[in-house]
Amino acid sequence: METTTITIGNKTFILDKDKAEKALAAKAVVNGRDTMFFNILPLKYQWAYDLYKNMKANHWEPEDVPMQKDCEQWRDTSGAISDIDRWIIKMAIGYFSAAEGIVGDNIIHVVRELVTASELKLVLGRHAHEENIHADSLVYMVSSLGINPHECEAMFADIPTIEKKTHFVVSNSRGMRRDIDLTQTRNKQDLAKNMFLFGQCMEGTQFYGLFGMVLSLYRQNKFPGIGQMFRYTLRDESNHIELLRNLFIALVDENPEMWTPEFRQELVDMMKEAIALEKEFIRDCLPVNALGLSADEFEQYIDYIADRRLEGCRLPILNPGVTNPFPWLSEAIDMKKEQNFFEGRVTEYQKASALESVDDDDL
Repeated sequence: METTTITIGNKTFILDKDKAEKALAAKAVVNGRDTMFFNILPLKYQWAYDLYKNMKANHWEPEDVPMQKDCEQWRDTSGAISDIDRWIIKMAIGYFSAAEGIVGDNIIHVVRELVTASELKLVLGRHAHEENIHADSLVYMVSSLGINPHECEAMFADIPTIEKKTHFVVSNSRGMRRDIDLTQTRNKQDLAKNMFLFGQCMEGTQFYGLFGMVLSLYRQNKFPGIGQMFRYTLRDESNHIELLRNLFIALVDENPEMWTPEFRQELVDMMKEAIALEKEFIRDCLPVNALGLSADEFEQYIDYIADRRLEGCRLPILNPGVTNPFPWLSEAIDMKKEQNFFEGRVTEYQKASALESVDDDDL
């Protein structure tokens, strides 16, 4: 047994180095070291702690984003703001007001419950907290614009394409809320599917149609406060996608028996379904083309984004050669050059250590 002896005054402490090294070796995404203590040391998953620090540095509060211009535009009767513009904003608020909570709920009650390494629980807790901030921002938008909140609830509950997207993810999440034996390969595959579904299909692909539409309006100087909050949200989502992708990869690497051809096909089929549902939804968000907005281009964008997600998870892509019709989107959330975007209070939250938090590859 290798030990380290430390003497302080008249006290001597003997530390078991072998025991500590065994504790590190016993860390795993699932079925890891069983301990009642939330001790992130020694770190095994450095990427998780780095992401946590990056996410924390990106902290923002909705109420610090001015909404005066948005309110003026929402009430505008000159025709500068079209019915389609307002419809996109309503769809964004109606869908995301509940979708953000669905993601956070799954993170807390499924993924965080099942992983065993403390640093993974740490960063997943931050993820869930950021979903709360996103939900809070939507309440702030509703109250600022004077939208009836019951209308938002009705949109989420009654629009069929929203209902189908919701069922697609919630049915999987509910199925995981049980005592689950993670020594069984099929159960580990189910957990990996959940990570892939929420990280790559939902947050990574199905969120991006409306993100693109809202930021298209923002690019036209429409609803700047809402656009800014969606920029902050999209920056957060980029970290969430990477977090769940890394978790997925780590789980597969630690349990290679999971990575069967049949399982890989299940994941690709899941993404195909996510794409089909999102394209239907895009047609509801944009029933007619508007200034700078084309449903066909947004469908192409979803194909492009989905292939990026599949490739990042070591899966075959579905649309070789598809290009990004919106290269400007990577600039839309680039806040590195921005200091005083709004008149009044500075809204640059990003600390120096987090300036590179969003990779253009995420867009």
